[in-house]
Amino acid sequence: MEPIGFHSILILLGVAVVLVALFRYLRLPQILAYLCAGIVVGPYGMGWIPDLEGTRTLAEFGLVFLMFTVGLEFSLPKLIAMKAMVFGLGGAQVLISSLVFGFVAWLFGVSPEGAIVIGGMLAMSSTAIVMKLLTEQLEQNSRHGRHAISVLLFQDLMVVPFLIVIPALGGNMEQSVWVSLGWALLKSVLVLVGIFIVGRWLLRPFFHEVASAKLREYFMLAVLLLTLAAAWITGMAGLSLALGAFLAGMMMGETEYRHQVEGDILPFRDILLGLFFITIGMMLNLGAMRELWPWVLLCVVAIVVFKTLLILGLGRLFAMETGVALRTGLVMSQVGEFAFALLLSASQFDLFSEDVSQIALASVILSMMAAPLIVRYNGWLAKRLVPGYTRAREGNLDVIRAEAVGANKHVIVCGYGRSGQNLAWMLEQEGIPSLALDLDPVRVRDARDAGKPVVYGDVTRRDVLEAAGLQRATALAISFYNTPAALKILEVTRHVRPDMPVIVRTMDDADLDRLMVAGATEVVPESLEGSLMMGSHLLLLMGVPVSRIVRHVRNVRTDRYRMLRGFFHGEDLDDGKDTHAYQERLHSITLPAGANAVGRLIADLGLEKAGVSVSAVRRGGIRGPEPAPETKLAAGDVLVLYGAPEALEQAEKILLEG
Repeated sequence: MEPIGFHSILILLGVAVVLVALFRYLRLPQILAYLCAGIVVGPYGMGWIPDLEGTRTLAEFGLVFLMFTVGLEFSLPKLIAMKAMVFGLGGAQVLISSLVFGFVAWLFGVSPEGAIVIGGMLAMSSTAIVMKLLTEQLEQNSRHGRHAISVLLFQDLMVVPFLIVIPALGGNMEQSVWVSLGWALLKSVLVLVGIFIVGRWLLRPFFHEVASAKLREYFMLAVLLLTLAAAWITGMAGLSLALGAFLAGMMMGETEYRHQVEGDILPFRDILLGLFFITIGMMLNLGAMRELWPWVLLCVVAIVVFKTLLILGLGRLFAMETGVALRTGLVMSQVGEFAFALLLSASQFDLFSEDVSQIALASVILSMMAAPLIVRYNGWLAKRLVPGYTRAREGNLDVIRAEAVGANKHVIVCGYGRSGQNLAWMLEQEGIPSLALDLDPVRVRDARDAGKPVVYGDVTRRDVLEAAGLQRATALAISFYNTPAALKILEVTRHVRPDMPVIVRTMDDADLDRLMVAGATEVVPESLEGSLMMGSHLLLLMGVPVSRIVRHVRNVRTDRYRMLRGFFHGEDLDDGKDTHAYQERLHSITLPAGANAVGRLIADLGLEKAGVSVSAVRRGGIRGPEPAPETKLAAGDVLVLYGAPEALEQAEKILLEG
């Protein structure tokens, strides 16, 4: 195998960094950036990197870690909870799409074995692209969003059988396809049972011992060993390497170390997946596209139209509204990243000709490039293609208006989860009317059956809030933590009712300032409120008078949690947050005798201009919180500063050097 040279790695990384930044600026999925990087640098593009066997090996590693994370996120309870849509709608979509696309490929001269693979490839949709776009558009909890996620769950699950089938299809051609499939199925069952038995008995105690060492590197090595060992076992059995990785992920997902594994494996997965998609892009022969482009365009149009119409028809069979079914079909109309996984596996066994491979590869890439545009305008297309869709939405607004018709000076509760239900209960105890809106149809149905004032509605839409009586309401509470959705609600509310109190729930202080600027009257960060309540109970147990505890709590809340918002981060600077607010922290600096700040007033140092405030000064064992600007600093003083990391670094230079 020819190794990848240092020069080739630099080119790959350089082009990938530039294109990822460009696609991020254009708000396009980074998968497309990696694919384009491969097309540019590959042997059929600029020719900067030849088609090396080493790059294919890296691609296989990327595929292994992709399937490991799919197995890690596999949730049997989630499948059971959504079984009707997952196995009904998802199963029908994959089965019919695979049969139709495979049959068409066979009609055009593709071998039966290759047609089976092409059918499976084109039946898949892109989990990464769809989930990213739905989340950005706040549609992941909408009706079409939940239906799309159900289908994606089943598609992710069906990758495993296809990975089992491909080695059998590419095996001994003297045997019949059914004999090969039967033998592959038998081997798969034996390997699955063996891995699960070993995993059940040995995995948890093994990782318990690994975790007890409290060494992150050791834990990471153990995860890598498990993943690659499982992949090697299935590979030695004549099955796919990715199948073993999927099983390893499933077993780890059942242990208490799942979240730790996700955090440790993420850097490896993202880098190797990037190389995987780059390698796929390198396989696209741009020269061949000059002759094959009519077939490619025809295939892309056929794929998008057929998958949209298929899910539209199946959605109607599953009692969806026509508009919702169409939006689900539009969201799922592209082909996804798992098609590349199947294509890479099939290419090792030469299951179809080079022209067929190029047409399939180009069709998948183009459909993924069209996906952001189609998903972004799925609602607009549904309104224009389904005349009754707007009327159906108006009908839902009529239900909300009917519920809110007698409401006056009521509280609109956005979200009816645990927090929303607790809010509604407290309002009910005080005799204050409320109306809750939620996007979970089962929760809404159960609550309405119990006589609760709850209706189905998307609270990020202005017409929904107005139908809920926004003009007459006395307050609005956002009971779920979703900052983009909260900002959209605040924008609508402040445009209609600039004077109305709005309470927003959030997880921490990362977006507190942002929400306040957007118009929130109060923002309740759960992590800070939790520490505040914990401290209050602790002080009460220590004998501190209740009046003093109440004063402490009141002071913290009056100061917008400022006294709690900074904390000493220690060595672990990477907390997983990239917002500026969450980067603000506390930092202590001791002033030596020759420091610039010694003998000067705090106000004269210009720390505020650097974005840093002095939270406290400790002198001779006595700590003075919130020192006055006129405080003169002395040698040996310990200053507790609050600010962002770069601002703290600048402040330290000012204090010590001037």
